[in-house]
Amino acid sequence: MVALALVAGLLTSWWTVQRSMPQTAGTIRLAGLDGEVTVLRDSNGIPQVYAATSDDLFYAQGYVQAQDRFFEMDFRRHVTAGRLAELFGSSALETDEFVRTLGWRRVAEQELALLSPDTRRYLDRFAAGVNAYLTDHDGAEISLEYAVLGLKGVGTTPEPWEAADSLAWLKAIAWDLGSNMDDEITRSMLSTRLTRREIDSLYPPYPYDENQPIVTQGAIVDGVFEQDATGNGTRLPERPAYLSAGREALMRAKSARRSLDDLLGRGDGLGSNAWAVSGEHTASGAPLLANDPHLAPTMPGVWYQTGLHCTSVSPECPFDVTGFSFAGLPGIVIGHNADIAWGFTNLYPDVQDLYLEKVTGDKVLYDGKHEPLTTREETFEVAGTEDPTTITVRESRHGPLISDVNDELADVGVNAPAEALSPARADGYAVALKWTALTPGRTADALFGINAATDWTEFRDAARNFEAPSQNLVYADTAGHIGYQAPGRIPIRRSGNGDWPVPGWDPAYDWSASYVPFDALPSVLDPVDGYVVTANQAVTMKGYSYYLGDSFDYGYRSARIRALLESQSDLTLGDMTAIQLDDFSSLARRITPILRSIPLDGSYYRRGQDVLASWDFRLAANSPGAAYFNAVWRVLLDLTFSDQLPAGELPEGGSRWWTVMEKLVRDPNNPFWDDVDTASVERMDDIMRQALMDGRDEMTRLVSRDPADWKWGMVHTLTLRNQSLGSAGSPVASLFNRGGYELSGGPAVANATAWDATEGFEVTAVPSMRMVIPLDDLDGARWINLTGASGHAYNDHYTDQTDLWAAGKTLPWAFSRDAVSKATEQELILAPAG
Repeated sequence: MVALALVAGLLTSWWTVQRSMPQTAGTIRLAGLDGEVTVLRDSNGIPQVYAATSDDLFYAQGYVQAQDRFFEMDFRRHVTAGRLAELFGSSALETDEFVRTLGWRRVAEQELALLSPDTRRYLDRFAAGVNAYLTDHDGAEISLEYAVLGLKGVGTTPEPWEAADSLAWLKAIAWDLGSNMDDEITRSMLSTRLTRREIDSLYPPYPYDENQPIVTQGAIVDGVFEQDATGNGTRLPERPAYLSAGREALMRAKSARRSLDDLLGRGDGLGSNAWAVSGEHTASGAPLLANDPHLAPTMPGVWYQTGLHCTSVSPECPFDVTGFSFAGLPGIVIGHNADIAWGFTNLYPDVQDLYLEKVTGDKVLYDGKHEPLTTREETFEVAGTEDPTTITVRESRHGPLISDVNDELADVGVNAPAEALSPARADGYAVALKWTALTPGRTADALFGINAATDWTEFRDAARNFEAPSQNLVYADTAGHIGYQAPGRIPIRRSGNGDWPVPGWDPAYDWSASYVPFDALPSVLDPVDGYVVTANQAVTMKGYSYYLGDSFDYGYRSARIRALLESQSDLTLGDMTAIQLDDFSSLARRITPILRSIPLDGSYYRRGQDVLASWDFRLAANSPGAAYFNAVWRVLLDLTFSDQLPAGELPEGGSRWWTVMEKLVRDPNNPFWDDVDTASVERMDDIMRQALMDGRDEMTRLVSRDPADWKWGMVHTLTLRNQSLGSAGSPVASLFNRGGYELSGGPAVANATAWDATEGFEVTAVPSMRMVIPLDDLDGARWINLTGASGHAYNDHYTDQTDLWAAGKTLPWAFSRDAVSKATEQELILAPAG
């Protein structure tokens, strides 16, 4: 411990910390620039970049991002290239093997050839700017993390940045926002303990009667979605699900990806809110647009705020745009330009299918014949070892065999039970992943096209290339329009849907050669009711012709947001912000009266139950009722399901489980209420009584015996962890992590600060940023980031926005050159060398 303290003291010395702080004022001369670029930073260190050409603009963006966030960028490219073990040793090797098997970086390299010449040039110029910064900085001069890695003997001279490094992060985001693969595996695991009917009850259909979808008008006419049309489509025929064949292989597939999911923060609670309101409902008479994406908390936060401005906007330099991007990616992902504003929420389409493959030696069965597997070798350098590790990646026609991550499991699936119609298993079934994001695409073209779009037509034209990850695109413009577009490469299956793993040897389960046509995807300009509300709920009504998926959020957030919007007639920017912070729980409103009706013995337990009597169903940080209700909810899920579900498949507590529980409380004798491990038959009241008592004991243990001392925020806390060096138990975690933030909110409420009921109350997903844009006054827009502009620990802008974010506050968001100049605290000139 003494040695660790000395190391920490060394690393936090003024010189070690300060040497990586970037120059943000004055003049820096750089080879590769054609003209001067001005970088103006406000009091929060947020840069606005001004250049005469697009080439210089993206060069400067690369340079500035490298100043603030290069270690984050470098870490991300090691993740997406499957090279973490080079930095962190053998503990990261399993993650690397899984990523290399998927081939994110390989796909990114293939995409480069598909992109427009302009997009390719922007990526290359961004890379040149990053490399200009690396030319004059090395190791600990770049970031404090390199100083730590240097002490461990890891090389700290980064490789040059490449265009494919930027594209590869889009694959990680697509993976992070996917969900259906998990659902397929979970359904199969549940089949070891439950009947098909019981499994279906845990995946209830979307409650259309209670929570409306995003698009409530329109139909497909002659292959085109017409927003004013009516009519019904058809569904693809169902085929039998292969429930148990290959179960062992599925378990291996799930295990192999778990470390990657933990690294990226993938799990229950990821989603977003975004909505646009037409001028007929606003005080100003102009549209308002709001967005807050819900992602895993990281240090630094996933978003990077910036502005990119051509000093004279023209076809050659069409950018005058500001908003949120990802460190390592040029352009703006979410934000606005001088004419339009846009926001994203995850569409949750079903774009992943698992195929059980009958593999024999180096061949795989398909349509009664054996065809060769495609193979390649991947070699990994591992810090702390001299010898590299090599694996063989195998692929079927459907995709990489993700159950075959290392050669120790060549016989995976040997002991899996097989259906009667399945081929003889011999040496087992493997599992292949077919996923749209593993086909090279042009999403980068879409992002730059949206950045430069000036109206709805140009916005939709750009969205045609937005292939993965599929997002709900919410739109508003200064001309007074609002709109919605569903983009993405969404498969058309020859039969059935992607809810269960399917047999790879049967061509009937293949995807069609084409995807859902873009013009057939839901799209609405100026909806009749004047609202576009997206919160990951179902996209269309039941009659839509194509199958988009069924892993949507169950609509509690969207219903609450819409109800709040419709309750007011002259909405303002402040109203939008208040809705983003709304923490009313519709589940609590439904369940609490039942909990209060359960008789409890003893004043100790009744005093706990009494805090629900005056509770307003809001998950406020200072609420005793919220603290107790969530403690009871966690126990209730465990008591109801842990005796009947397989280990590893217990409820996390999100919107799907809200829907499941709302149905169960209407059926107090449902078999799920019974604890099968006891001789008696329990019913709903028995389980709820025990949950009330156990929840009371839990709050006593965690907080106080006196219910008056309970506060939801005392247990619902946020810790911002550095993804590379901030893991629990790390001796240097305190250098980089920041925490102890007490938060309001919870899963499936508008202020979506999720937590995992299988782990505890700690926050696992958050509104990673918030923004509200009034289209009649772009300088009046507001924004806030989870952390700050800087990724440098101990920089003034490392977490200077976090306290404001936690308190529900926002920052001014200047856009015009005059407003930006007035807000400027530091000015940096990037000038051509010589």
